[in-house]
Amino acid sequence: MCYKELAFTVPDSLDGVKAETFLKKTCNVSARMIARLKREKSGILRNGEILRTIDILRAGDMVVLRLPADRSYVEPVKGELVVLYEDDYIIALDKPAGMPVHPTKVHQLDTLANRLSYRQKETGEDYVFRAVNRLDKDTTGIVLVAKDKYISTNLTADKIYFAVCEGVINGEGTIDTPIRLKEGHSIQREAAAGGLPAVTHYKAVLNLPDRTLLELRLETGRTHQIRCHLSSVGHPLMGDDMYGGSLGFISRQALHCGVVSFVHPITGERVTIKSELPNDIEELVR
Repeated sequence: MCYKELAFTVPDSLDGVKAETFLKKTCNVSARMIARLKREKSGILRNGEILRTIDILRAGDMVVLRLPADRSYVEPVKGELVVLYEDDYIIALDKPAGMPVHPTKVHQLDTLANRLSYRQKETGEDYVFRAVNRLDKDTTGIVLVAKDKYISTNLTADKIYFAVCEGVINGEGTIDTPIRLKEGHSIQREAAAGGLPAVTHYKAVLNLPDRTLLELRLETGRTHQIRCHLSSVGHPLMGDDMYGGSLGFISRQALHCGVVSFVHPITGERVTIKSELPNDIEELVR
């Protein structure tokens, strides 16, 4: 069986700590993952030797987790794939409009996961497609994918979206209105009492006579949150006919995930990834 190794060094401040405490509180390894690693031969090592969870660690010890490699079950399909960032643990992809992130009953072979699966085949990697953030089919921009379950569990990203809405919005503000599924619909949402809490912060970046380029940050991640919230205040996204936007200038909602930032679970360093506005949104504000 193939394994992927994650290494952690015990700092001076934790000299004498119990191995189980170090794994859970410092390395953020779940109890379930620890139990799984204990069943693997040499699943948890200290300086090359088997480490028990009851053992005491010393400063400078190198603790290695040997994660059994999981396998992708997504059909590989050749196609263009823009990689914005990649290391041994994370890959960031630039998703085009009209492409779902995951395979569904309707979309089996035309997703971001299919194209990444083909790339894995070419590079000799094999891991389950674990998207840390998800975008609607017609939303463009950055999608983070964790290459193993540990990273997926411990990776939290801050995201900045850019959108072009109808009408003029000045300055900045916050939309704090619950979002719920619209009665009689299976997909469309509405901003109304009785829904789940949803908070969207916006700032006007550029004003034109009939439209505004906005920078948006979300406190919550509700389905269609940006689209629904902007529509609720009378400024639907251009091209978003589901929420009242016009298709006169763009054929899909003018929404783009342009910046993603996170603290790397392994290195502890801050990583910031950027994606330029796609041509169709650029045309709206040129």
